[in-house]
Amino acid sequence: MNAPPTFESFLLYEGEKKIIKELDMKVPNAAIFTVNKEDHTLGNMIRNQLLKDPNVLFAGYKLPHPLEHKFVLRIQTTSEYSPHEAFMNAITDLLSELSLFEERFREAMKEKKEGGD
Repeated sequence: MNAPPTFESFLLYEGEKKIIKELDMKVPNAAIFTVNKEDHTLGNMIRNQLLKDPNVLFAGYKLPHPLEHKFVLRIQTTSEYSPHEAFMNAITDLLSELSLFEERFREAMKEKKEGGD
């Protein structure tokens, strides 16, 4: 079978970086982030979070190939805001939203266990 071993989808090799950033020279104030060992789940979440930011002009991602476990995220921002800042803020905001979601989920499960609706 030609499929790669399953561990390749989530384990970083020695010396492999999780995120690689490169500036996009074709468009002003833009950068391309390659995120290794991730897929549509995280790519779409980050893209949606970036699009909520009024200083982000463009945010899009793609998976180069179905057998490659990485996505490429392209961000373009206004001149007073760097793509790196936008990326970091999106991740921070996403972590906050997910923490709130987890907290509310746990509360709802606790209520459900106790028999309350």
